[in-house]
Amino acid sequence: MRRILIVTFYYPPDLCAGSFRMKPFVESLKERVPADVVIDVLTTIPNRYQSFERTAPEFEETGNVTVRRFKLASHKSGFLDQANAFMRFYRQVRKYSKGAKYDLVFATSSRLMTAALGASIANRIGAPLYLDMRDIFTDTMNNVLKSPLKYLVLPVFNTIEKRTIRSAEIVNLVSRGFADYFSRLTEPARLRYFTNGIDHEFIDRSFESSQPGNGRKRILYAGNFGAGQGLHRIVPEAARAMTSDFEFHLVGDGGMKNDLIQSCHDLDNVVFRDPVDRPELMRMYAEADILFLHLNDYPAFRKVLPSKIFEYAATGKPMLAGVAGHAADFINENVDNAGVFEPCNARSMATALAALELSPISRPDFIRKFARDNIMNEMADDVLTLLPAADTLVAPAAKNP
Repeated sequence: MRRILIVTFYYPPDLCAGSFRMKPFVESLKERVPADVVIDVLTTIPNRYQSFERTAPEFEETGNVTVRRFKLASHKSGFLDQANAFMRFYRQVRKYSKGAKYDLVFATSSRLMTAALGASIANRIGAPLYLDMRDIFTDTMNNVLKSPLKYLVLPVFNTIEKRTIRSAEIVNLVSRGFADYFSRLTEPARLRYFTNGIDHEFIDRSFESSQPGNGRKRILYAGNFGAGQGLHRIVPEAARAMTSDFEFHLVGDGGMKNDLIQSCHDLDNVVFRDPVDRPELMRMYAEADILFLHLNDYPAFRKVLPSKIFEYAATGKPMLAGVAGHAADFINENVDNAGVFEPCNARSMATALAALELSPISRPDFIRKFARDNIMNEMADDVLTLLPAADTLVAPAAKNP
């Protein structure tokens, strides 16, 4: 029997891009592997937001897929909190996988260390490694982390990053904006570009709503409230300039949420909501007039391609995006009726908003091109090119409960 190990910090029912990405990927892989292959997923109990709790079994088995979820201590969004949470995950995964033999290791990572964990296991057992990189962690940390601590930790992370990337047979990048950066760490021939995409529940679904409004057009943001999103640098000023015509509905959580609430305390056209599950979120999409996306104006974010673009575009609703670089180019080339504006610039936002057609449209070409299932099917086929032949002798894997 051959075994594939998948290491992912987030997995359903958790709420985040990594979780939404891994569900269809595992399903695609499950459909494609030969009968003698078992897929082991090592992940965490849902922990993305303190304000959104979901339970999930520590162990589950569905056909040839097993999922082991490890418990983490309660944590917030700070750097040290997240580091402590990951170290707990790291130790549990290392302990659980000790003595196991896998024929292929796959790791998906936005913050580098899950990739490093997958690399450490693959190197220890001599298995081929496939990495799925959803962000450039060191680049982002250099921009976002303001503490003097970064001058101590970044050289360490740079070393880990080089070793991790160079140990992989194949490295997938969710954004082509990452290409130049990772081409300096590995051979360009080893790079792939399987982006995020549109989940099947958004396809062939109506996002029209008869919900009566209050006279203001509703601008909806759904996602993280962190330094990287920079909402505190755009929403208060923009909301003050459009109190009579528009209302912001901000759904989510994160390290900057309290600061943002304080900055908007005197505004009656900014409404905050804690994270919601996907069915509720899709209802909110239907009630919105405009879907809003924003990234802070850090140089690192000129390379990224936010997963929210695909979800927003699938609804047909007008999109208002404060992004630059690759994301701005992608939206301008692929998404009709989307206003792109300079990040953290309320005046630029007002100009982009004025140019929008404030009614839903159909984007069939975009949906066909970026359906998540199709992208994950191609990625699963690519991953399986690293799976050794069936005559490989495999030692017993770590015991399940």
